[in-house]
Formats: sequence, C-alpha cells, structure tokens
Amino acid sequence: MQDAASNTTTSTGTPPPKEGGFPPFDTTTFASQLFWLTLTFVFLFLVLWRFAAPKISGVITARRDQINGDIKAAEQNRRDAEGASAAYETALAGARARAHKLAEENRKRVDGEVATAKAAADADAHKATAEAETRIAGTRAEAKAHVLRAAQEAAADIVARLTGETVSPEDAAAAVQAAMGS
Repeated sequence: MQDAASNTTTSTGTPPPKEGGFPPFDTTTFASQLFWLTLTFVFLFLVLWRFAAPKISGVITARRDQINGDIKAAEQNRRDAEGASAAYETALAGARARAHKLAEENRKRVDGEVATAKAAADADAHKATAEAETRIAGTRAEAKAHVLRAAQEAAADIVARLTGETVSPEDAAAAVQAAMGS
C-alpha cells in the first residue's frame, strides 16, 4: 500500500518536495547549473581583472620597491659600518703604538734612574768600605801596639822574676822585636 499523504498536494496547490538525493547531483538541472557557473565565473573574473588585479599588482610593486630600497639602505649601512670599523682599527693601532712608545720611554727612564741610584749606592758602598778598612787598619795598628807593649812589659816582668834583674823597656822591646822577627 502506498501512503496516502504522498499522492496528495499541499494546501497551496504545489506538489510536495521529492525525498532523497543531493540537489546539485540532480541530472535534470545540469544545464542550468553549468550556465550559472559559467556566468558567475565570467563575472568574478571580470571583477578581479578590472579591480583587484591592479590593486594587487600595485601592492606587489610597492613592496618590491620597498624591499629594494631596504636592500640599498642596508648595503649603504654595511659600507658605513666597514668604514667606521676601519677607522676604529686605525685609531686603535695608533693608540697601541703610542702606548708602546710611552711604555718604552718610561722603561728607559726608570732603567736610567735605577742605574744612577745603583751607581750612587755602589759609590757610597765603596766609600763606606774604604772608611771601614781605614778604621780597621787603625784599630789593628793600635791593637798591635798594645800587644807589643804588653809583650814588652810581660818580657821585662818575666826576666825580673826569673833572674831578679831589671831590664830596661828598650832592651825588652828589642828582645820582643827579635822574637817576632824570627
């Protein structure tokens, strides 16, 4: 049995919609779909060709010009930086040369001062040594004279005790001199 509702019309007098299937795949409407597709495509193509393409082309050209300008500016900045770097290196080399020159001058001056101070210290040391040797020689001579006098007195005393005779200081000195000379 068929459904009674499927054969009837709606209250407006139009048949009810068909059930099933996707409308664009309906083969009875292919010709009209192709016509409207072609018409829409041509319309959109004309709109894009007349209005959008010149704007897009203008944007692309402006962007290309800006990129080329940026590249040129970057190249100029690179050249400027290289020039500044070369100037910096030159200034740095000059400063190093001046620093080495000043260091060498200071080293020579200090070496000269050290040599002068050393020479003065050596002279003072030689003078002090000579004075000390003179004092030592004087002290030795004085000590020798004291020892000689003590030896003379001891010799005169020894002779007086052993023999009972007194010996003159000149004879005692001659005897000590003779004993030292041998």
